[in-house]
Amino acid sequence: MPYFDAASAAPLHPVARQALLAALDEGWADPARLYREGRRARLLLDAAREAAAEAVGCRPDELVFTSSGTTAVHAGIAGALSGRRRVGRRLARSAVEHSSVLHAAAAHEAAGGTVTEVPVGRSGAVDPAAYGEALRADTALACLQSANHEVGTEQPVAEVAALCAEAGTPLLVDAAQSLGWGPVPAGWSLLTASAHKWGGPAGVGLLAVRKGVRFAPGGLAGERESGRVPGFENLPAIVAAAASLRAVRGEAAAEAARLRALVDRIRTVVAERMPDVEVVGDPERRLPHLVTFSCLYVDGETLLHELDRRGFSVSSGSSCTSSTLTPSHVLKAMGVLSEGNVRVSLPPGTAGTDVDRFLEVLPAVVAEVRQRLGAPVSAPRPSASAAPLVVDALGRRCPVPVIELAKVIGEVPVGATVTVLSDDEAARLDIPAWCEMRGQKYVGEERADRGSAHVVRRLS
Repeated sequence: MPYFDAASAAPLHPVARQALLAALDEGWADPARLYREGRRARLLLDAAREAAAEAVGCRPDELVFTSSGTTAVHAGIAGALSGRRRVGRRLARSAVEHSSVLHAAAAHEAAGGTVTEVPVGRSGAVDPAAYGEALRADTALACLQSANHEVGTEQPVAEVAALCAEAGTPLLVDAAQSLGWGPVPAGWSLLTASAHKWGGPAGVGLLAVRKGVRFAPGGLAGERESGRVPGFENLPAIVAAAASLRAVRGEAAAEAARLRALVDRIRTVVAERMPDVEVVGDPERRLPHLVTFSCLYVDGETLLHELDRRGFSVSSGSSCTSSTLTPSHVLKAMGVLSEGNVRVSLPPGTAGTDVDRFLEVLPAVVAEVRQRLGAPVSAPRPSASAAPLVVDALGRRCPVPVIELAKVIGEVPVGATVTVLSDDEAARLDIPAWCEMRGQKYVGEERADRGSAHVVRRLS
């Protein structure tokens, strides 16, 4: 069964498995003790730290291991903000950061701090100049991911880091999605990552803090890991994480080229064989193994279930998947279509034949889901009616409001409007996105007795 969700968790690398099993026998003792077993464990921990630091591009004494990537983010943000509290209480972040950054920023705001959000363009990347304008005298910390976890767009880390250095603001880079593919550009002050993203075991994160960065660990402290992360180290998992990071880095160049070709094929075939599909994210400056596209008139949860039934494990940022009925904050910030969203992230070793079979199955699955939902299959028919239309889609979830709009847009003449009444949060994103794809004009959102009224003007 092809597994195409490496951006969530990559399969355990063979080197990680071997290192984990070996470390279970040799690294079970307390590395802080001076007896023989403790010294042996300490040697393993030091070797793992050196290997991880080499991959990150920092000194071994600048890097600590945490219990997860999320823990690393929370510890890094809290420590940097606390260490620079005399400078100010402002945190700058992009609009498309991982949820761990959003949660840390929300906690900072709830405690009386200030958060400045830097918007992104339609490709998902920040404008370095806009990020530079967000840096103020009281900005204690800036956060920017190296590459986006949902659409794969790489951020201009080097450019933003230079602006942060000029402003005297430390930059924390969340490198969870990119570290397995190569080092992060120089200039960062703090860096976080998560082992299960590159084929290491779950439950291991990295936090690197450059010398000279003011840092005061928040929360309960401990005597381990430079006092930045409390608790006993999971030494076997740490050893496996460091070993697998070194291994995947050695394979990265060749595998990135191979997977990029497969992803290019997916991007091309999806656009050619499937109508009403938007491939999102930067087409060039992106991770080599990840592609995301959104399908008009498709229920994302149903689409993922149907693909799973046919043997393909993929993910989604759609508003109608998993446990949420709100649009992905990443897709919302980009202003792209969210309904019927599919994220394909290929793990190393993915066979080209599996991708070919996926591309054979996908168009029929999308067509089947659209038919089930009663989506339009032809262009809108011309009409002489001049009366404005109102579509009542209250209480109906994505993609139904957009489907109903598509069905009736042809019933008004060019220049007239259709008003869609909807209380679905996704409509605020998907109706404007539909207008962009269809060449119609989104007039705007008006208040209604219930929900909102989305006004669309027919242009063609």
